[in-house]
Amino acid sequence: MITFDLPPVLIVGLIVSTILPLIVGLVTKVVTDPGVKAIILAGLAAVTGLGTEFLNAITSGTSYDLGTGLVLAVTSFLIAVGLHFGIWKPTGAAGAVQRVGAKHAA
Repeated sequence: MITFDLPPVLIVGLIVSTILPLIVGLVTKVVTDPGVKAIILAGLAAVTGLGTEFLNAITSGTSYDLGTGLVLAVTSFLIAVGLHFGIWKPTGAAGAVQRVGAKHAA
């Protein structure tokens, strides 16, 4: 038997993963070292993945699965990095968000 169950919390986690590079652009400066930005992105991805599993456990009434949370964190990071270099950076969206963040920081 095959079932298809996609909890809404996981969809929200996926959406957050897609905008994580833009969030990093808003909270960092243009001159911030790319390594620092990668660490911030990894931290936000970890929070997203572990938090998504936490919310999934709460909404479904099951126990928290740390393994699933860690897999979601790695997946979130890979999605964010892929979208940054595949969509946000080539289209100029990453730079535009970075400039917006710089205007508000000044």
